[in-house]
Amino acid sequence: MMKVFVTGVNGQLGHDCVNELIKRGYEVTGSDIQPSGAGNYVRLDITDKAAVQKVISDIRPDAVIHCAAWTAVDAAEDEENRPKVRSINAAGTRYIAEAVKAVNAKMIYISTDYVFDGQGGRPWQPDDKCYAPLNVYGRSKLDGELAVSETLDKYFIVRIAWVFGLNGNNFIKTMINAGKKHDTVRVVNDQIGTPTYTADLARLLADMAETEKYGYYHATNEGGYISWYDFCVEIYRQYGLETKVVPVTTAEYGLSKAKRPFNSRLDRAKLTEAGFRPLPDWKDALGRYLKEAAL
Repeated sequence: MMKVFVTGVNGQLGHDCVNELIKRGYEVTGSDIQPSGAGNYVRLDITDKAAVQKVISDIRPDAVIHCAAWTAVDAAEDEENRPKVRSINAAGTRYIAEAVKAVNAKMIYISTDYVFDGQGGRPWQPDDKCYAPLNVYGRSKLDGELAVSETLDKYFIVRIAWVFGLNGNNFIKTMINAGKKHDTVRVVNDQIGTPTYTADLARLLADMAETEKYGYYHATNEGGYISWYDFCVEIYRQYGLETKVVPVTTAEYGLSKAKRPFNSRLDRAKLTEAGFRPLPDWKDALGRYLKEAAL
């Protein structure tokens, strides 16, 4: 029976990964920095190198799915937060990778479209070189990628975008709450990408853990490239809200602390080429999410 260690299990993706792996009958241990009610769980601060080494050497997993990360993109720009962002996303990831190497396990590292500069209109390929991330978060996740690729041979680096899941806050919940309170909402229409449902992604990551098809991958739901405006319109259509959605440019919407990429198109063809089953269409994923979330 495969033993799998999952970090960040209190987040959207880590939570779904644990459920998917348990469903498959694997021996799963989850961790997070906060206490959890989950069954097989260890509390772990991934910025504590000695603690990381001890936990992973004690468990001796066959695979580690590393979901833990600092993901508050705007807060990452604050001067006082930057050392912590780097310590979690870069140093913490290196500690995990080193501990994984010591027990000869494989590692799946969850990365992001933010490692790219967000320019142009061509979909990013998994093996494109990453230069000039736009913000502190993107740079820290790129440093995490490098920590994994420099330390290990047996690794998957999986870049995702526009994530939504049951266990936490996301764009869908935010827009439904806004749509219930307001007659009109403004949503940017010049940032282009594809949503990723964590329940579908968790299935893919479990599939990956069962193989040795290592390398860089892009994984979002299928269904083409859309704007946040398009996504919101479809959310309201499926949910049944009459709220008017007004498309605006990023400049019109107003600057956030962190620069956002205009081009978040991730090319997913490598998944199929490697024999992995792609994620379903994002509209289908949205429909299943809305049923399960019961918002």
